[in-house]
Amino acid sequence: MNVKITPHPLSGSIPAIPSKSDVHRLLICAALADRGTEIRCPAVSEDINATAEALSALGAGIEYRDGAFFVEPVSAPPRSVTIDCGESGSTLRFMLPVVTALCERAEFSGRGRLPERPIKELIAALESGGVRFSSDRLPFSTEGLFRGGLISIPGNISSQYITGLLLALPLTSDGGEVRLTTPLESASYVDVTLRAMSHFVVKPLVGIDRWTVPAGERYVSPLKAEADGDWSNAAFFLAAGVDVTGLDPDSPQGDRVILNQLRSIRRNDAVISLADTPDSLPALAAAAAYSGGKTVFTDASRLRLKESDRIKSVREMLEALGGRAEETADGLTVYGTGLRGGTVSSSGDHRIAMAAAIAGAYASDETVVCGAEAVKKSYPGFWDDFRKLGGIANVI
Repeated sequence: MNVKITPHPLSGSIPAIPSKSDVHRLLICAALADRGTEIRCPAVSEDINATAEALSALGAGIEYRDGAFFVEPVSAPPRSVTIDCGESGSTLRFMLPVVTALCERAEFSGRGRLPERPIKELIAALESGGVRFSSDRLPFSTEGLFRGGLISIPGNISSQYITGLLLALPLTSDGGEVRLTTPLESASYVDVTLRAMSHFVVKPLVGIDRWTVPAGERYVSPLKAEADGDWSNAAFFLAAGVDVTGLDPDSPQGDRVILNQLRSIRRNDAVISLADTPDSLPALAAAAAYSGGKTVFTDASRLRLKESDRIKSVREMLEALGGRAEETADGLTVYGTGLRGGTVSSSGDHRIAMAAAIAGAYASDETVVCGAEAVKKSYPGFWDDFRKLGGIANVI
């Protein structure tokens, strides 16, 4: 689907959609709990549905109606299971430890760039816990149960590794400890995990470089839970100066610092580290293109392994719209010269499609976003909300 954007400023107010980071975790905890849970979640996405379907394959009863998930927990997991992760990295990295803690055999598959995204370190950690793999990249099969214990893993590849292991450890008979071998990046995502687990009464012991889940910890349903508002997807409209309601300023989500980052950009010649907020680059880059100054984004090398090489695809987006940007090995420099419009490929990446829309709304001429349907991965209602705020976007 291609969408043509006619320049027109955005204004008004829009409610935040549920944080998919939070919903993934809440769904998993609910599926592993002692009784049913209602999770308030006014909107869903392809990634969230991938996790819900994976949990259903394990035997959880999951129904979505009236803006909520109703989850009945897994009572008797199958000995063998097939898990399709779609294009969701969260689903793969969270469900891999959980499934191998419950099922003696499993087959995992995925689409898009997911088979290319990092997983080897998590596989090595699970192998140390008793699991055997047919391959180190998707598709693969597993044999053996993950038994927990002491698990060592790097912290600078993906915080999702730590989340998956923590979610799985209460399923093992002896619990275990996740210990870092390198400093942790995107630490806030682990905080999101710890909060979700705490809603279900599991509270890992937190050390400087480790998390311990004692033997006997079990998930206990709170009966009702509510997903946090999504700072990550709100970033696009916040970058356009729109008011987004329903965002918790005390949320553990790292992307809550977007407002401070935007203020830095507006002061010109900013240097912004993305070590804890890599997903904010596309939205921030769209804002930086109109700043009148220079913005240097650093510590973002992991973005090269997302749905697209996001450092490259953001640069290409800005250049296609008449802007100027320069790549570095781990970041991007954006010059705030303004944008004229043009034709942009989403590169199959939801965040590039949304960033292009925000950038195009303020360009001097029309913008065409090719592959605009990519937003369905995390924000299916994005184009509707864009129009509600005064954006002019038409499918062509």
